[in-house]
This record gives sequence, C-alpha cells and structure tokens, in this order.
Amino acid sequence: MTANPYSWLEDALTTIHRADWYRSVQTIEGRSGAVVQMAGQAVINFASNDYLGLAGDDRLMQAAIAAIQEYGTGSTGSRLVSGHRDLHEQLERAIADLKQTEAALVFSSGYLANLGTVSALAGKRDLILSDQYNHSSLKQGAVLSGATVLDYAHCDMVQLRQLLEQHRDRHRRCLLLTDSVFSMDGDLCPLPELLALAETFGAMLLVDEAHATGVLGAMGGGCVEHFGCTGRAIVQVGTLSKALGSLGGYVAGSATLIDYLRNRAAGFIYTTGLSPAATAAALAAVAIVQQDPDRRAQLWQNVTQLKQTLSQQLAANIDGDIKLLPSASPILCLQVASPAIVLHLGKALRQAGIFAPAIRPPTVPTSRLRLTLMATHEGEHLQRFTTALSQAMQSGLER
Repeated sequence: MTANPYSWLEDALTTIHRADWYRSVQTIEGRSGAVVQMAGQAVINFASNDYLGLAGDDRLMQAAIAAIQEYGTGSTGSRLVSGHRDLHEQLERAIADLKQTEAALVFSSGYLANLGTVSALAGKRDLILSDQYNHSSLKQGAVLSGATVLDYAHCDMVQLRQLLEQHRDRHRRCLLLTDSVFSMDGDLCPLPELLALAETFGAMLLVDEAHATGVLGAMGGGCVEHFGCTGRAIVQVGTLSKALGSLGGYVAGSATLIDYLRNRAAGFIYTTGLSPAATAAALAAVAIVQQDPDRRAQLWQNVTQLKQTLSQQLAANIDGDIKLLPSASPILCLQVASPAIVLHLGKALRQAGIFAPAIRPPTVPTSRLRLTLMATHEGEHLQRFTTALSQAMQSGLER
C-alpha cells in the first residue's frame, strides 16, 4: 500500500500550533472603516491599511457603481487582447500625475506589479540587491527573475556599498530593491543614500511605495516626494489597495520603462485587466488625495497623538517587555517578548472592543502588535486603545 503523500501536512500544522504561529482569518462584517463589526461586536479597527479611510467612502462606491453600469463587472481578458478600457488609461494618467512621472502602468494587483516588474528588469546575467525586510512580492519577483540575488541588512547602506563593490562588475545589469515604508516596522528606507549608490554603481532602483502613496509627501505622492527625489531615475511600484481604498497595482516611471513593461512584464501581459469598478474607485481616490490635503493632515495628527501617548505609557515598562519600534509612518508596532504574550494582548484587546492584530514569526523576526492609523480615527478611539492596552499589559505581563 502506497503511503499517503499528504500525511506530512498534519505534522506541519501541529508544529505551527506548538510554536504559537497558527493563523486563521477573522470575518469583518459590513463597510470598511475606523469601527467595524466582527462576530456581531463593534470593534475599533487598528488593523486596516486604509490609511485615508477611503475604502468605505461614498465617492469611491458611487464611481465603482457607475463603472459597473457602463462597462459591466469584468474586464473579460488581458488588456493586450480584449480587456483594455479607456478607464485604465485615465487611471494611468492620474497616477503618473500624482507621482510626477512620464507614464504609469496599472496591474491587477500590487503583488503582480512587483512580480512582473522585477522579473522583467533583471535576468540570469544580472544582480539584484534587496533589503532583507522587503515585502514577499519583491523577494518572489527577484527569485522569478533568475538573477543572482543578495540581501543586505535592513537599511544598511555600508553593507550595500560593500556588496556593490564586490559584485557589481561581475554582472550585466544591477537592480536595487526596497520598500519605501516597511510594512511590519513602519520605518522608511534611506532613499537619498540608495539613489546615490545606484548612480555611483550604474544600478537601477525600484522602490515599492505601497504604504507611502497617498500618505507621505506634500501632495501624497509617496516617499519619493517626501525625500525630494521626484524626477529622479526611480522605478516606482505601488498598490491601489491601501490608502487609495481600491484594488490593483501600478508602476510609474519613464515612458520608455512603461512601454517596455507593457511588452515584457508577464504579470501584465498574461492576466485579466483590472475590473472597471476597481479602476474607477482608484481613479476617484487619486482625485481625493490631490484635492483634500486635510484628510492626510488628520491622519498625521492621529499618528502624532498616539505615538506621544504610547511613548509616555511605555516609559513605565522598566523591563522593556513591550517596546514601541521607531516609525515615520502611520504604522506603529509594539514589539513584545514572545508569541504567547502578543497573542494574549491581541485577545485581551479584542475583548475590550479593539481589533489590533498580533504579528508573529516567521512573518516578522520578533512578535509585535501592529497598529495602523486612519484619518477617520477619532480621539476617543485612540484613548480607548491606550486604556485597553494598559489593562492588557498588566494582566499579560503578570502571567
């Protein structure tokens, strides 16, 4: 009798449970927002990447409904074959305007945008140098490219320079990869230093602006605008699913780059185009980002307020069991000593009506509560969180 080739799955799941790494989905009911319904309970939502609170905005929903009524529900095929709409071009022009680039190209997801772009820009004769904390989509795109891939320590420009000095001359092309905002820490990449190294060593630079677009920069253009690097030779990749409240991904850069990717990026060529509803919603969101800076200002006011309160609150935690990690974004992470403690904190907060996810290895090197602030959070929401956290810490650290 042949052994069951799937029997190892149960053992693997048992190991995951023992390590407190097991994950399961939690159903959110109704419309997205700062307060959502979970299992019939209203909870304050600190788990959403909807930084500007646009995913539940009436203007985006009306744009999506209008697009469905005009175009139907699906794009029906690859944009190069049968699925292209003028709506896609309108969104690409709007993104290029927001990012102040010559052109842009819209993909069906941010993950596809990274897979397709990275694997199109580098091949077997090339070198990719990647920040060790980069998003999975950047890492998988690097593997898919077939290039030689080397990680450098997180934001370590000294090590990156050393790797360039040792390996750049041995390869045809070189591509530097980095998130602009690192999603599990909230810190920013040192973009000016990265650009300087790219120019010195004749390397391309790809920056994933997923958590920066609409959030950073005077006009919401992202980390590139924030650091005053607009107009420089950067491949900007991002998503429409976070601050822009929709779905999809994009690449922005020179007209030549976009024309090349349209012909060589498999993640664009061989997949169905972004749906009319998602395209129209994203187009409405870009307009709001550009026309309503007060929404972004409110987001940063909330970030500042919660950071100050948490810093004061955690100063009394002498043993350092809980630590607020450095952040320059709306992502605030509270690092804790173990997966067991972070699970306890997450459950205690949930019981108090707060949804703040516990993030554990292997997703991150150390366990943490990951908080994401929204423009639509109110002062009462922030106060309720800090009160509930204080109670959860007291009960959790005494266990």
